[in-house]
Amino acid sequence: MSFNGALEHIPLVDVIQLLHMTAKTGILYLKSPKGESQLVFHEGYFVSANHLNDSVRIGRVLVDMGAITAEQLEQALDLQKNAGQDRKPLIAMMIEQGVIDKDTAYKGLESLIEMTIVEVLTWPSGTFTLDVSKEYVSDEYRYFPEKLHQEILLNAQGVLMDALRIYDEKMRDGTLSKLFFSSESSEEAPVADNDASAPVITADLLGLEDLDTIEREIPAVFTGLVDHDPAKQHRHIVATALPEAPLDRQEQLVSYLCDISRKSSDASKPPVTAVILMTRDELLSHVITTYCRHENLFAFSTDDEATLDMIIEQSLGRELHPVLVFDVTDDDDKDQALGLVLRRLTSYPRITVMIAACPGMWNSNGMRALEAGVRAIMPRPCRQCHGERYVALTIDFMSSLGRFLKTVMPPCQPEIEQRFSNGMARLRNLSEPPEIALALLNFAALQFERVITFVVAKSELIAEKSIGVTGSKSDGPAPPLMFRIALESRSLFQEAVEKGRPYFGQRNDNILTSVLYKEIGAPRSPKVMILPLISRGKVIALTYADFGTKPVSPPHTGLLEAMAQHAGLVLDNALYRKSIEKPA
Repeated sequence: MSFNGALEHIPLVDVIQLLHMTAKTGILYLKSPKGESQLVFHEGYFVSANHLNDSVRIGRVLVDMGAITAEQLEQALDLQKNAGQDRKPLIAMMIEQGVIDKDTAYKGLESLIEMTIVEVLTWPSGTFTLDVSKEYVSDEYRYFPEKLHQEILLNAQGVLMDALRIYDEKMRDGTLSKLFFSSESSEEAPVADNDASAPVITADLLGLEDLDTIEREIPAVFTGLVDHDPAKQHRHIVATALPEAPLDRQEQLVSYLCDISRKSSDASKPPVTAVILMTRDELLSHVITTYCRHENLFAFSTDDEATLDMIIEQSLGRELHPVLVFDVTDDDDKDQALGLVLRRLTSYPRITVMIAACPGMWNSNGMRALEAGVRAIMPRPCRQCHGERYVALTIDFMSSLGRFLKTVMPPCQPEIEQRFSNGMARLRNLSEPPEIALALLNFAALQFERVITFVVAKSELIAEKSIGVTGSKSDGPAPPLMFRIALESRSLFQEAVEKGRPYFGQRNDNILTSVLYKEIGAPRSPKVMILPLISRGKVIALTYADFGTKPVSPPHTGLLEAMAQHAGLVLDNALYRKSIEKPA
């Protein structure tokens, strides 16, 4: 399984959450002009990391923590150097010797992973690639003492939240650079082995014996700025994918990719489209993602169905329109491929789907695919069928595909706009706060699966009417729920009440997870909207909305905010009329 993209398009936070939620095992390579770091996962848990800075190593982290002394580190490195064939990872060796306990090993590793994540969060640009092609086994640590015979697995979500907290605090305090050690001040000696084939990550991190088989391809360290040569990267990928092609053919494709890379991306307008490629062809993935990156299109590539759904929902959650490109080769089972396409169209009816396929797909299932809602079927070049013409046809194919992708826009939703107009007209005839709040609730339910009106009391929220919480959304508004939520600092609800500003997004909010979702159940997606109703400068009610068990569908947040503002004005006018109509 492969999964790759640009960190500008899908932030590292979302990438880690995807890998955690889909329980992936492999090495996540993170590259930028500054260098390369890696995060190692086992079934969605962190097990290792490699920071691009040579001085940020597990031994130095343990010294900085006060867990060991510099002398103990030097002794451990000397023992490791002289161990020969019995050489073990540094952290495993120190556990065996009783220098540190396993809890300390956890804390040291967690600190190293956090620093690696925080470092990557500072990158203005970069790419990520998940590689699971190599053998990776971490079911046990055979050279730990029996009493330590257990896995060191760190919960990715928990470590990520701690890393984000550190990042936010350091950014606020202006001390982000102090989180990292300077290479000049490093007290940790290089790893004892100078053999280029010696392990790099495991030598300093964990007792993952079988990771030794994959370390030969992991770069040691990257310090300072590294010259970024797109041509070198393109040439390596093309040569790896087309080893049988003559050099002039390879250079023809490299030249095409370099021409694309040299174009400056038109970032004058924010992207509205996310191109999601489902393919096992690494060359096709590289060509399409390179094109999209320089045409201001978000681009992702994967060959895993579960990951595909996660990327679609991440894209929808960021208010992007997903364009799925399914790559179907002559070797693929055409009926199985069509089934995969149909499942996506059923689950996400508003996305755009197209198929890049060898001729066999059209002959067997082309009309069925178009009838089901596939936007287009484009013939893709095939190495087996086209031989020497493959490179030229690939360039022609990309030119055609690129022009097509530029024409794809999110489908309009005239029914939402019409209902917005109708709702605004109805508001003009309302005068009581409960009926105005109900109008907002009904309009929010057009775009979300679950909505609740909360009345703002002095220090708490009181759950009033709801839609889609206790029954089907089609049942309409349900009776008041009447549970209460205390208004606490640093919660989304408290911020909405204090600032009077709408919120749409996702955040690790304890009030949502520990209080609200205990009452109504957790939604499938953490994306929520909180819409304040303001009267006379004070928030009197909040409309909460989420997507329930359904996938995220980009809402028209602007229309919701406009209706909420208009509702507040209508309420203010009604209260003003009542005040002047009272007898003197």
